[in-house]
Amino acid sequence: MPNVKNAKKAVKTIEKKRLINNTYKASMKTAIKNVEKAVIAKDKTTADEALKVAIKRIDKAGSAKVITNNYVARNKSRLTKKVNEIK
Repeated sequence: MPNVKNAKKAVKTIEKKRLINNTYKASMKTAIKNVEKAVIAKDKTTADEALKVAIKRIDKAGSAKVITNNYVARNKSRLTKKVNEIK
């Protein structure tokens, strides 16, 4: 437990930021899973719509510095490739 006043305040702000970061990360992972499910089902229209949502969520998490820029680029590229391979 923190003893100093500013350390006590820091604990509160860190907890708020942790909850926000977890929300970004969870929504991003859910969106990625939705794209992958649509790809497995070979449903092109659903996959395209899910891809748009996933890219938006990935970019949002990247801009909030929850994930690294390389992670953002890699996942967007992988998902786009998977969706484009559907016939």
